[in-house]
Amino acid sequence: MQKSDPNRIIIFDTTLRDGEQSPGATMNLSEKILMARQLDLLGVDIIEAGFAASSPGDFEAISAISREIDNAVVCSLARTDIHDIDRAAESLAHAKKKRIHTFVATSPLHMQYKLNMKPDEVLRSVENAVKHASACVEDVEFSCEDASRSDLDFMVQACQIAVDNGAKTLNIPDTVGYAQPAEHAARIAYLKERVSPDIVISVHCHNDLGLAVANTLASFQAGARQAETTICGIGERAGNAALEEIIMAITVRRHLYRLGHGIKTEHIYPTARVLSRIIGHTIARNKPIVGANAFAHESGIHQAGVLKNPETYEIMTPATIGLPSNAIVLGKHSGKNAVKAKLEDMGYHLESEQINQVLAAVKRLADVKKDIYDEDLEALVLEEVYRIPDRYALVHLGVQTSDSGVPPTAALVLDVSGKRVQHAGFGVGPIDAVFKAIDKVTGHSPKLEQFSVNAITGGTDAQGEVTVRISENNRNAVGRGSHPDIINASARAYLNALNRLSRKEEDN
Repeated sequence: MQKSDPNRIIIFDTTLRDGEQSPGATMNLSEKILMARQLDLLGVDIIEAGFAASSPGDFEAISAISREIDNAVVCSLARTDIHDIDRAAESLAHAKKKRIHTFVATSPLHMQYKLNMKPDEVLRSVENAVKHASACVEDVEFSCEDASRSDLDFMVQACQIAVDNGAKTLNIPDTVGYAQPAEHAARIAYLKERVSPDIVISVHCHNDLGLAVANTLASFQAGARQAETTICGIGERAGNAALEEIIMAITVRRHLYRLGHGIKTEHIYPTARVLSRIIGHTIARNKPIVGANAFAHESGIHQAGVLKNPETYEIMTPATIGLPSNAIVLGKHSGKNAVKAKLEDMGYHLESEQINQVLAAVKRLADVKKDIYDEDLEALVLEEVYRIPDRYALVHLGVQTSDSGVPPTAALVLDVSGKRVQHAGFGVGPIDAVFKAIDKVTGHSPKLEQFSVNAITGGTDAQGEVTVRISENNRNAVGRGSHPDIINASARAYLNALNRLSRKEEDN
């Protein structure tokens, strides 16, 4: 993708590659496809779908996403290694628009201790890799890993070799979040003065010092025109520059930055919600743009001001980012057409049988919950359609608890690979009793690393959303479950995590 409008920012989203490297953020294939569709709906220019040579799973995901995506460029990461580049090209075979993103470290520290390569060897690898990638696809991006700690002139030399051999985009990553805004902007300006004006300069900023967004915005002012981002800033260590923060900064302060973009901002909040549900990470309440407190006002002075004019304390409207009004739209009498229309409005394009699955779940939920909101429907989609095939599934659950000195008891029936198995047992609390009963039936005994509960909507009849993180035999998994009954939701989340662990064991 070459730059056409010099004042338009290209959004390169790496949620599915760098973002998935965030601890506990692993996605299965169907979840990656769902997230890719959502990113395409959001309007990102480039989706980095994975690192094809890193694993068969990444290769499969890139291939599947390549078939699914209509608008965005689909990209695969590759080291400056011919095998990596060939795998990337193969994985992108069915993409309508494709990019290979190849990289090598250029800092003295990385070249000596990680690569064990001399500078001239690194430069030769750049030449060979970019030349080979350019023969495979028209759109090639080159990155100087750890650029913010690289010698400026050596970095420029590597970039010029990449351009001479066909690279259209040069990416300057702050790989370890070391740079400061003025410093990173100066680095971008130095490179911009020395390469062709037709080359797009990109930045990929990490958040180790909390400056990823600030460094990205400073780089725009120095001439960078591509930002490598993730939804909610997820990524390895402290994460990446958050797409929603960058986009709303240049949208709200358009007269300062004078930059455009292709993001449909009304899809920002739904996209963040989809990601949160998929990876089981709750969005922090004070998260800029998409957190629950972003448009909340508790102070009396603030409330009075907002009631008189929202602009007194709100620099953007909730509707700008697609924050829903929680209008009731579905119930037990809703039909398939209504569910389909609502799902498509939310960005979910499902097959007929999948819509039937969701409709049946809506009717079941409507029997126990009076009002069904967008968030409820979103939870049902992820629960019914985008979960991995279950080895273990909950059939029935009963719990007894009291303060009379009798230990809490859980009795359950599970479907284990098509066979019904039942068990009852005690625990120090009702959820502990349920988890111990599940362990007895499944033969697992994982360590519970994290347990969190979140209400999907308001009201005492809200669906509870439970997220658990477990570990066993040096493997870990995140599971989620939703149900108006918190104990039932907990059992579903625990079983979902065990199913993921079982899938990892099978894959190995």
